[in-house]
Amino acid sequence: MNPPGDIPDTQAFVPWSSPDGAFTVKVPEGWSRMSQGAATVFTDKFNSVRVEHVPAETAPTTNSVRTRDLPAIQAGSRHFSLVSVTEVQRKGGKAVLAEYRADSAPDQVTGKSVPLDVQRFVFFSPGKGEAVLTLSGGVGADNADPWRTITDSFRWSR
Repeated sequence: MNPPGDIPDTQAFVPWSSPDGAFTVKVPEGWSRMSQGAATVFTDKFNSVRVEHVPAETAPTTNSVRTRDLPAIQAGSRHFSLVSVTEVQRKGGKAVLAEYRADSAPDQVTGKSVPLDVQRFVFFSPGKGEAVLTLSGGVGADNADPWRTITDSFRWSR
């Protein structure tokens, strides 16, 4: 039996395109989808994949993510704890990866929160801006392979 928050190895993924057609990424099939402002969020149990296209003139750096992006994320999070900010290579290109822990939003019924492991990837393309993929799941869940499937599937549209 999988621990809470584990994405099953049998999970299927389907291509999804940003509303403006700037990029595509594979997302878990059958997960709930909702819009949160400019972002689209796919959720299932303790897991979520948040996808957003953000205007930007210059490529992100580990320093710009630390000084520009993370303070706002920390201010809006409970029990935020930064793990690392690094540059990574994915099949669709280079990205800045911020890894951190934070509590989930309180459950609307129980009011309880769950501690989450979060990986936030920022991809950049000149003239297209940033694509931000934020993946989260329960602390300790073994989601490395599904998260790699999602982030390796990212592609800018031509």
